[in-house]
Amino acid sequence: MQNTASALIDLSALRHNLDVIRRLCPESRIMAMVKADAYGHGVVPAARALSAADGFAVARLKEALELREAGFSHRLLLLGTLLDHAELGLCSAADIDVTVHDAGSLGAIAATAVASPLRAWLKLDCGMHRLGLDPDSFRHARRQLAALPGVTELVLMTHFSATHEMESPVMARQIARFNAAIEGHPPAQVSAANSAMLIAHPDLRLGWVRPGITLYGENPLAIQHPLPLRPAMSLRAIVIAVRDIEPGESVGYDGCWTAVRPSRIATLGVGYGDGYPRHAANGTPVWIRGQRVPLVGRVSMDSITIDVTDCAGVAVGGEATLWGPELPAAVIAEWARTASYELFTGVGRRVTRAYAD
Repeated sequence: MQNTASALIDLSALRHNLDVIRRLCPESRIMAMVKADAYGHGVVPAARALSAADGFAVARLKEALELREAGFSHRLLLLGTLLDHAELGLCSAADIDVTVHDAGSLGAIAATAVASPLRAWLKLDCGMHRLGLDPDSFRHARRQLAALPGVTELVLMTHFSATHEMESPVMARQIARFNAAIEGHPPAQVSAANSAMLIAHPDLRLGWVRPGITLYGENPLAIQHPLPLRPAMSLRAIVIAVRDIEPGESVGYDGCWTAVRPSRIATLGVGYGDGYPRHAANGTPVWIRGQRVPLVGRVSMDSITIDVTDCAGVAVGGEATLWGPELPAAVIAEWARTASYELFTGVGRRVTRAYAD
């Protein structure tokens, strides 16, 4: 049965991107971020492709258990979430690392570890103010956890707020806070760098690094720090209709695009119900028959329309690429005023996923 929208995942690209990251930080262990279904790429197939990583990090207990049930014996890290005593016991039994990110999680993990050993990652809020303990509470928790025999390993971690401005005064303050908080702790048990930080700050490539978006082929600092990454996902759609319209005719809901010349319009079987961004503007590029053509008209639930007047040979049954190696997701995200993270994780269930090596 043919589907009009499909996502092809290039597993060799995931392996390649992991190798690129490994070369950047050969002395660090890599905790590969596979949360949110591996950023929409499929957690189990993506984790298999990334099996050379030292561990996998997820945001929900269900994701960690899915990896264990699939046979992965890697180190697994469950990032900050809510866990009760029974769930923490399950983490202990399944050998899943847990995160201490506030007073509640500190108390629950300390109490559970008495009978059920746990590896704990203690998170400092160095300025992002999302998750993590303030510096004074962090120091107290560090002493408390280090004294508990049931906490079999303690890793100190943080997450920085910058995504592009790596050398700002804000970043300098956050790094200084973290360096002060980890003083005296074994460097091998410290984690600070996500994708952007491990690219821009070699000094933060510590015991563990936590790459995310770079594994899937996007460099958040591409202009300042180019890397030979390869996009892993190609979102594609089939042409389901082609029509000619006259000047002055409009396309799509509310007539937000009007032809100024005789135009040929192709309709693609993909829409915001599949994860294509609803707010993609007129002019957003789409790749078809070896060239870019513009999106015209408002994105619908099940379809979009593109102007193929200057692209010969477009016919029903042809295929277009919404993002992929020919057309970076970051470009589409900019047109839609969003981030490629949202594009990847938003690809819907009805989109057929296929995997290639």
